[in-house]
Amino acid sequence: MQRKLYNLSVIGCGRWGAFIAKYLSDLGHAVTLYGRPGSRKTEELFSTRRNALMELPAAVSTTTSLSDAVGRAEILVVSIPSQNLRGLLREIVKEPTPPKTLVLCMKGLEIGTGKRLSTVAREELGEGVKVAVWIGPGHVQAFCAGIPNCMVIDSEDEKTKKALVDAFSGELIRFYYGQDLTGNEIGAAAKNVIGIAAGFLDGLGTPSLKGALMSRGTCEISRLIGAVGGNPQSAYGLCHLGDYEATLFSPYSHNRAFGEAFARGETFGDLAEGYYTVRALTALADKTGVDLPICRAVEAVLYRGVPLPDCIKQLFDRSLKNEF
Repeated sequence: MQRKLYNLSVIGCGRWGAFIAKYLSDLGHAVTLYGRPGSRKTEELFSTRRNALMELPAAVSTTTSLSDAVGRAEILVVSIPSQNLRGLLREIVKEPTPPKTLVLCMKGLEIGTGKRLSTVAREELGEGVKVAVWIGPGHVQAFCAGIPNCMVIDSEDEKTKKALVDAFSGELIRFYYGQDLTGNEIGAAAKNVIGIAAGFLDGLGTPSLKGALMSRGTCEISRLIGAVGGNPQSAYGLCHLGDYEATLFSPYSHNRAFGEAFARGETFGDLAEGYYTVRALTALADKTGVDLPICRAVEAVLYRGVPLPDCIKQLFDRSLKNEF
């Protein structure tokens, strides 16, 4: 079957956003990549058309005009830090023709509200917008080396989901149809927190405890997904457990690397979404009454100054009494 081609704009020109633009362009879509005016990263990428990992195809257009990017797009693909989403959408909604289809290529929950990013999108753009999420395992470094992976697209609108899976699937990324938007968003966000915990274990020289971390982490996130109306089994899919290799073990994982650096008392300069997500998760736990011992431990270390060795000892001593 011949692929339907779209006019797409990608918002965000970090490594993931730039890769998405290249990937979608290579599939034949007409792609515009937007970056913030005045950003050094944007200026360097747009002038050299390269970053440390890849080169932008000649077919990819670039712009620092949000109006230009939104006006061109049948589908708007967003890849920015999750806590910046609401602010971006408030700018987009001012445009004469806001997008009818929005694809969120980011993993997180809004601090302060605990809301899923698709909920934030509908609140700001209205219920008429078709919102989808693009989640699952994969690092730009591996994709640029030609190593394939499987990912997920999910949406409450079945036609939108099918259209995106058909349009975005290729030899490098095989997309599965998500069946639980709530569970997939919560699971994808939460795996970054488990990734930070894995980094703690690496930094403390106890990576052998990752087995217990993985089994218990999946269980506590499945409980939370069920409590907020999702399917608990989603935690065992690509959104969460299926993303553990890329998040808990890979040298490319920012969340794991952040946790390791923190444990060693070192500075980590890149974005680690789990740092923000853990506060949203513990707020959800307060609302739902779900026990999240791993997330609580990570939050206590990062925000309340609890010594990391003490927290880890208390966390894993718990397993002597109750595995899950």
